[in-house]
Amino acid sequence: MNKEKILKLRNLPIEEIAKRLGLQVNHHQTLCPFHSDKHPSLSFDTKRNIFKCWSCGEHGDNIDLVMKYLKKDFKAACKWLADESNIILVEWKPTVIQEETPTFDAKKYERFLGYHNLSPTAKEFLYNKRLLNPAIIEWCKISSWKDKEGKEWLQIPYFDEQGKLIGLQNRNLTIGDKPRFRFTKGSYTGIYNLRIFKYLKPFDEVYIAEGITDCLALMSAGHYAIAITSATLLNKEVCVVLAKLKSVYHAKVHMYPDKDKPGEELYAKLKVLLPGLIRHDLPEGCKDFSDYFIKQQKGLL
Repeated sequence: MNKEKILKLRNLPIEEIAKRLGLQVNHHQTLCPFHSDKHPSLSFDTKRNIFKCWSCGEHGDNIDLVMKYLKKDFKAACKWLADESNIILVEWKPTVIQEETPTFDAKKYERFLGYHNLSPTAKEFLYNKRLLNPAIIEWCKISSWKDKEGKEWLQIPYFDEQGKLIGLQNRNLTIGDKPRFRFTKGSYTGIYNLRIFKYLKPFDEVYIAEGITDCLALMSAGHYAIAITSATLLNKEVCVVLAKLKSVYHAKVHMYPDKDKPGEELYAKLKVLLPGLIRHDLPEGCKDFSDYFIKQQKGLL
């Protein structure tokens, strides 16, 4: 493996990786998954990008966390981190035969998008827990399904600017179960909700969210919104599309950065790409826009 790529994996925000593993992180702490922990004893040092459990002694960096939590070896843990963060690892292979990058077979899945099929568990998550607008969920063609083990998943389709299906993201609805997310092979997942572009008029307001649930909350609040799930996904292709918000649509672009290091990093990178980006700070006690939206709907703010 390329040493620079491994260093890039080690530099991914460790709390974001912990969340992608399904750990509940609050105030830089979580229940330690490596022993029976009733009170959060595993803490994160975001400056050094490491973790340590003050009870059982487990410690390390991003790669160590994935290795220990998912019981993977070093190479498999690096591959998992790279796949989760859209980082391409250049690996030496002993044969000249190389696997082709899988292509997304849209036709295989398009026929299932005509239904608005949500299980009671999915409705509980979307409508009772997240308080999202059912009309938005239907417009986004979000549905749910069960795998062979009986686990329930949300199926979230990605469309391009013309409305063509280009990818699928699946979210595990079983709390604490792993993996939390699955992506259909070959899916493009750089920007969520590109379909709004064809509805934009000059100088419309557009919000950039850090995550799909934040994007759905912004839409439920009456805004045009797109989502980027991580600063690590800001590759050249994504940046070209985002730049069109100004150069083609002349949109006024807004953002509520999440109240954490990854949120600030994403905002900083987007501010360079979109100098006119308008920042909105979340109220105290709100970790992201979804949390803010829920508290507004409940009259707590």
